[in-house]
Amino acid sequence: MAMPTSVALGAPRGSGILKRLLSALVLLPVFLLIVVKAPGWMFNTLVVIASAAALWEVVRLFEQAGRPVDRVLALVTGVGVTASFGASRLLEPNALPVFSLMMAVVAVLAAPVWRGTPDVERSANTLLAITYVGWLLGFGILLHHASPLGDELVLYVVGVTWVGETAAYVVGSTLGRRKLAPVISPKKSVEGALAQVVASIATGAAVGAWLLPTCGAGLWLGAGALLGVVGQFGDLAESAIKRSAGAKDTGALIPGHGGVLDRIDSLLFNLPAFYYFSRLAGCA
Repeated sequence: MAMPTSVALGAPRGSGILKRLLSALVLLPVFLLIVVKAPGWMFNTLVVIASAAALWEVVRLFEQAGRPVDRVLALVTGVGVTASFGASRLLEPNALPVFSLMMAVVAVLAAPVWRGTPDVERSANTLLAITYVGWLLGFGILLHHASPLGDELVLYVVGVTWVGETAAYVVGSTLGRRKLAPVISPKKSVEGALAQVVASIATGAAVGAWLLPTCGAGLWLGAGALLGVVGQFGDLAESAIKRSAGAKDTGALIPGHGGVLDRIDSLLFNLPAFYYFSRLAGCA
């Protein structure tokens, strides 16, 4: 859930920050309402829609960079993989998603045979889009269905991720001096990265004590540290894709934030990381 210039050195503020705040004021209440009050199928639908939008953005980035990709196959199978996580309450949690991903891989690898034009790069790019967005984002649905604490678990991971990114943006834009990954994302700073980890741990402890009191301080602190680190790899992974395509943002759907993928890139890594961490800790 990255902020496009989240840890930027000398990042412009003013109108950009205002747009981010206004977008958050509109989107946050809607998200909270869907997670806490709406039936489960509405949350699933929200995640599937986000998957479709992010997949479209990834495919478009590949096409802009002149990289071959099977657009239709990536969109259809990627969205299908995300949607398959909705059956986690009916079947063994990972059964249908694993089967769906397996069938997506088969379809992508079989496509060159149907076309009669072998193209390993096209298949690799298509599989990257499917797994990067379709598979990883599906863990949001799985986490929501994981236990009676599903609502709280989703709010925890989204809240910690968002606060960590906000801290990285504020500290990086005001105090950032040393570049974190100059080749992949020249504007991100070491100071912003450290602020993200510290803020994530602090937020994890505070939000955990409020939403997940039965899970214990070990989970709150451990998960906060995990999300603060792993989320940055999600941000950098998206930056690498954008840099290869020569793009600043993946889109302009969300004012002040860019595209959907710009908003969820950290969550793509944090959702599966937190799901398995909470399972190992006995909290999901």
